[in-house]
Formats: sequence, structure tokens, C-alpha cells
Amino acid sequence: MIDAFETPVSVARAVAERAKQRRTAMRLTQAELAQKACLSFSAYRRFEQSGQIAFTSLLQVAFALDCMSDFNALFAGTSWATMDDMLKQAKPAKRVRHD
Repeated sequence: MIDAFETPVSVARAVAERAKQRRTAMRLTQAELAQKACLSFSAYRRFEQSGQIAFTSLLQVAFALDCMSDFNALFAGTSWATMDDMLKQAKPAKRVRHD
């Protein structure tokens, strides 16, 4: 569940920080990972510093870090704020006939 105070920018920065941690755990330099991910060094460095990266480039970084399976859950599930929301979605909408 996402914290109510998280923003797209804060999530992007957190993802970049986790990528950096994974990269250093794999004992790779920024330049080595950029090369492994087929990115320019400056693009990868900008990602680690700001969280800014194109989605396809992020997938390349994930592939280089052996984390592609993390994307399988993206948008896969449905979450509800209340039980009423869940029950409303569980019931199929009735078809209305317009003459």
C-alpha cells in the first residue's frame, strides 16, 4: 500500500535508491551498470541522482540488475479503499436497454 504522503517523485527517488543499493551489492560501478543496461553513463547517473528515467530504460536497468520479475506485479492487482468498493466491483453492472 502506498503511503498517503508519497508522490510520484518520491517513489521514483526511492526506486533509484534501491537500484543503487542493488548495483553496489553486485559490486558494479555506475559506468559498468550503464553499459550492461545499454544506457549512457549520464542517463544512468541522472537516474540515481534524481529518479528520472524513461520507462523502457528503467526496464533495461531492471534487466541488468536481474529484477525484471518485479515488474510482473505492476498493475496486476486491484486494491480497494473500502469493502463497499470491493463489493460494487464484484457485482457485474446491469445492462440497461435504451430504446
